[in-house]
Order: sequence, then C-alpha cells, then structure tokens
Amino acid sequence: MPSNSSPVWLEVALNGAAGRQFQPKIPITPDEIIAEGVACAELGAAILHLHAYDADGAPTEDATIYERIIEGIREKCDAIVYPTLALHGELAERMAPLESLAAKGLLEMGVVDPGSVNLTHRMQVSAEVGGFVYQNPDAHIQRGLEHAQAEGWRPAYAIYEPGFARLGAAWAEKYPQLKTPVYRFMVSDHLLFGLSPSVKAIDFYHWHIAATAPDAPWMLSALDADITGVMDHALELGAHLRVGLEDAPFGSEQSNMDLVEYALQRISASQRGLATPAEIRAAD
Repeated sequence: MPSNSSPVWLEVALNGAAGRQFQPKIPITPDEIIAEGVACAELGAAILHLHAYDADGAPTEDATIYERIIEGIREKCDAIVYPTLALHGELAERMAPLESLAAKGLLEMGVVDPGSVNLTHRMQVSAEVGGFVYQNPDAHIQRGLEHAQAEGWRPAYAIYEPGFARLGAAWAEKYPQLKTPVYRFMVSDHLLFGLSPSVKAIDFYHWHIAATAPDAPWMLSALDADITGVMDHALELGAHLRVGLEDAPFGSEQSNMDLVEYALQRISASQRGLATPAEIRAAD
C-alpha cells in the first residue's frame, strides 16, 4: 500500500459516458479527446482514462476510435492511456475492444470491475425512475484478469461498494503474474452507491484496503462528486488521485485542465511528488 511519502499516481478521467447533457464541457471527438489528454499529461498527469463517442455524439466501444485516440496521444506525449469497459453486454462483446487494442500493443491498463451494483441518482429516485444495474459476473471478472495477466496490462478496479475490494483481491490471488490492480474507491454526492465523500469514508477505505489488499495501490475516485474537501486527507493517508470531468459534479464549469491544476496544487502541498508514467509502469 502506498505510504504517505510515495509519489502520487495522478489519473484524469477525461469524459465518461454521461454525455454533454450532464457534463457539457467533456471532450467528445477524437481530436478533442487527444488535445485535452495531451494538455493534462503535459501538466503532469501520468494516467488518462477515456470513453469513446461516435460521429453522432453517442458512446461507443469501437476499437478503431480508441486506437486513433491512444495513438494520437502517444504521438505527442508519454502517458498511460486506457479505455473504459462496456457497461453491459455479453462477455465476448465486452472484451473485444480490449483484445483488439492489446493485440496492437495499445493497452497498458484496463477496467475490470469486481462486482455488480445499482447505479441510481437522487434525481431518479425523486422522479420514481429506476437506475441502471451495472453487472459484472464472476466469469467476466475472471476473463478480464486472465487477459490482463496474459497481455501484461494493469487492471483498474472501480470499488463502488466495499465488497468489491474483497472479491477483487480474492480473484487477483488466482493470477500470480498479474500486475497488481489499482483499487479506485468510488464516492459520490448524488449517485446512491457506496459512500459520500467525507473524512470518515476515506478513513474507512484506508483501513479496508490495508486489511484486504495491503500491497495494492489505492486511489480516491468519484462520480458526480466534489472531492476537494477530502483530497488532502486522502493524500495524507497515501492515496493516489483521480480527477477529471467524468468524476466531477454534473454541470461543472471547470475544464479537465482546471481540475488537474487544482490536484497538482494539493499534491505539491502534500510534499509527496508526482509519479511518472515510467515509474507506474515499473511498479509490480
């Protein structure tokens, strides 16, 4: 587990799947995503996470679009760039983009979410509208980790509920050559999973990762949440950090670059320093 003096892995989630209806400033086109990804990397972010959109502005899992974006960023800067995982679908369908990117040497990290969860917003409850059930059966988790081990990419676990960490740790033990997953503990102000951002939540997750996967890197992450009030505390406890418009409160007036610059100020104040892409790649 990272110490409170280890360099911070700074990740930027550039856009997400909510679309401009909820997050108007997200980059959508490949050129927009490349430009903002490069700008964030040049500021100091080592990891870039992205969702692809088609020509009509709808989310897509088209591997050729991911390929264009990843190659476009790599041509201009050094960063670890990784795509999302389809929110639904059969196993083969969900894995196909990752397999295609890995075959072309374009996959350094990938999403493997170790559990299933109801993703329901307060607005949906108020309107008596059901949310979305994000399903990740064990067979999907297992296949993701098998592929990660075989192709040498690092799994990124989104920990929506505490049990995700327990299940993810148990499955990871089955793959001794696997790069250690990153445990991204998810908080939200308005989506009703897990915990809201608070000092007590960060303390709990700090204790939970120490008990569950003590040698793993852990990261503060969010959806529709303001984490500025707990960022310093998380950094003090050794957390890594993810920011970006995918994670920010819906309707954010800030850009991805604004969010990175604020994170850099807090990292500087913590005196932990920034990890480079090379340092992250070299980690177990």
